[in-house]
Amino acid sequence: MSRHRILLQRTTRNSLWALAVIAVAMVIGMCMYVYFGNGEITWASAFDDAAMILASEGPRDQLKTAAGQWVEGVYALVCGFLFFAIAGFALAPALHHVLRSFHLEDEERAARQKK
Repeated sequence: MSRHRILLQRTTRNSLWALAVIAVAMVIGMCMYVYFGNGEITWASAFDDAAMILASEGPRDQLKTAAGQWVEGVYALVCGFLFFAIAGFALAPALHHVLRSFHLEDEERAARQKK
């Protein structure tokens, strides 16, 4: 199997995992906004707010209760770290592919040392 095919398979697998993590984070954020919004926030607005926080842009609607603000703050912090973790996980196969091109095989290294 060629290196490029392996790269494509690994990138696809990691991207699907990253999309799954994003979907779970979005569902958690939407449920949080609807629950703590006290009936004032619709599911569409909750989607918008959760997406904005997950993209590190900040919410459009702010929650009014103290508990809601605490949960919103924790969600924003977690999503901030999650953004970089997902990007790193999705790009890891490409970085591994680039770094592997600089790798010398042990047999080649041993043959050079014998000369």
